[in-house]
Amino acid sequence: MNAQNILNSAKEWLSAVFDTETQKEVQSLIDLNSEALADSFYKDLEFGTGGMRGIMGVGINRINKYTLGKATQGLTNYLLKKYEGKQCSVAIAYDCRYNSDTLAKLVADVFTANGVKVFLFESMRPTPELSFAVNHLGCDAGIVLTASHNPPEYNGYKVYGSDGAQIVTPEDEYVISEVNKVEFTEIKFQPNPELLEYIGKDVDDAFINTSVRNICLNLTNRDDLKIVFTSLHGTSITVMPEVFEKAGYKNVYYVEEQRNPDGNFPTVASPNPEEPAALKMALELADKVNADIVIGTDPDSDRLGVAVRDLNGKMRLLNGNQTMSVMTDFLIKKWQTQGKLDGRQFVASTIVSTDMISAIAASYGVENKICLTGFKWIAKLIKDFKDLDFIGGGEESFGYMPGDFVRDKDAISATLLACEIATLAKENGSSFYKELLGLHVKYNFYKEHLIAVVKKGMDGAEQIKQMVIDLRKKPLTEIDGEKVQFVYDYETSIRKDLMTGEESIIDIPKSNVLVFFTEEGTKVAARPSGTEPKIKFYFSVNTPLDRIESSELIEKHLDNKIQRIVEFFNA
Repeated sequence: MNAQNILNSAKEWLSAVFDTETQKEVQSLIDLNSEALADSFYKDLEFGTGGMRGIMGVGINRINKYTLGKATQGLTNYLLKKYEGKQCSVAIAYDCRYNSDTLAKLVADVFTANGVKVFLFESMRPTPELSFAVNHLGCDAGIVLTASHNPPEYNGYKVYGSDGAQIVTPEDEYVISEVNKVEFTEIKFQPNPELLEYIGKDVDDAFINTSVRNICLNLTNRDDLKIVFTSLHGTSITVMPEVFEKAGYKNVYYVEEQRNPDGNFPTVASPNPEEPAALKMALELADKVNADIVIGTDPDSDRLGVAVRDLNGKMRLLNGNQTMSVMTDFLIKKWQTQGKLDGRQFVASTIVSTDMISAIAASYGVENKICLTGFKWIAKLIKDFKDLDFIGGGEESFGYMPGDFVRDKDAISATLLACEIATLAKENGSSFYKELLGLHVKYNFYKEHLIAVVKKGMDGAEQIKQMVIDLRKKPLTEIDGEKVQFVYDYETSIRKDLMTGEESIIDIPKSNVLVFFTEEGTKVAARPSGTEPKIKFYFSVNTPLDRIESSELIEKHLDNKIQRIVEFFNA
């Protein structure tokens, strides 16, 4: 969009359709004629497959009353068509971010204005509790106002279907089509208070009790485990203390400086447990109290970071692949001990996650179903394979879903699961970390690494797009001296064997992802973000480990290999 078109788009927001405060802010942007004007109006904030996420402010490329109103009106129109003649209902939750509470009420008002019953949480709650609530209350859809661990100026809007999972193809396409049809003049903002019901403790209790019932083992020595927990100024603090209490964990130390919800996230540069700096204060507390395990959750409490003591007694941050591997093995063993494995069970992981999950599952006679990145696809597997039992699933980005009572990544129940694993291991003279190394001895030492390349500004998305085009036109043929054998192009759904030239169809929904496998088992995946001008590169290498005592030497070898690959990508 050129400068004149941007200006024309902005001037449309000076009409009486928009409130006076919005008009004043837009006029100020026009008067300044700054980069902020261009960025606010050069394109529509996309309502994508998972909803919306963006910077808060005025304009068509911002999260605000009107862009969220348009999204909600479109979703409402879809629901009223899908459930014609039925009283539709929606559950809504929100996180600790600035304006999340007012935006959630705004969204609720649009729904009730259109005759939709709304169950709105009385205050902030974890995202997984929203997923649970949709099923628990028998709703037709769910909304959560969150931008996960994005910077403070962001907010977002995630849409869930009647099963408590984020909507996927083809339903998302129907919703997007309805949203795109809506004009700002068509949004109904006048609420019907009779259709709004606030929810809170009753749903909390159901969610907490279900989590404890589904995760906890018959353990008697939970007092032996010392836990450091941080909510990173987020929503998990609303339920996690009670989860610990109900499960029987008493030695829990909270990072008090990060306990209060705060959308400015004052003690961290980024409230993302994937980043070591976010857990710095928790690790310091762990050393002070000699804790066994550190767990931190992100603002909307769907991701968790875990740190445990290594062979030298030092706190070590685990990555998402490591945590999910231990959790998956633990859950399958639990099913095995309970006599519930009969060949009709499966676990799930994604195309960019560690392949050790497949090795673990196969050893128990359990299938590992692999899907696209995102827990909506893991949840879809549960729906698609109703004749099979779902044990658990995860992805590399610090998310795990133990069981199907929540249909999204769930840092609440996963935190409890991590503690159960650590408690049982300690009881048996082991540790969480030794359990991980034991898996490496059995299945090979897998090591993964992720880098992200960000291109900001109006042309950032185009630069990322070109990077993928170039990689697709000239695919890798060698990685760190190893010949590339297979190329998986998920956009074309073609798997090509570079050795034989043979091609086959990939039976997974299309996505703009490329994955390369070498003859020796090295994997490199390239995946552009759907919500940010960013491309992620995922690296996975592996080699045999003969015994736990050799782990440091083998890990150093794999780290060096990954570093060479990263340098090759000039990252």
